[in-house]
Amino acid sequence: MNFEKMIAAMTPEVYQSLKRAVELGKWPNGERLTNEQRETSLRAVIAYDQTKLPEHERTGYIDRSKKDGSKHGSDPLEPQVLKILNDN
Repeated sequence: MNFEKMIAAMTPEVYQSLKRAVELGKWPNGERLTNEQRETSLRAVIAYDQTKLPEHERTGYIDRSKKDGSKHGSDPLEPQVLKILNDN
């Protein structure tokens, strides 16, 4: 089974278990995650987030909205306009 199929077949319970394992650094039975297990589990959690959860529920989401509906700061992923000034 490839990674994409595994994510598509992942249940919410498995997702929560992987997320918890990454947070604590150990499996539910108390065994520590290896660096490779932690990295793979984190990739799976992020991939699940991207495909199955709304943006505001994803791991690492930062709510930049103020009470009045405007935003704090700028979106780091938003394209920026580059202005080129000539001395002429």
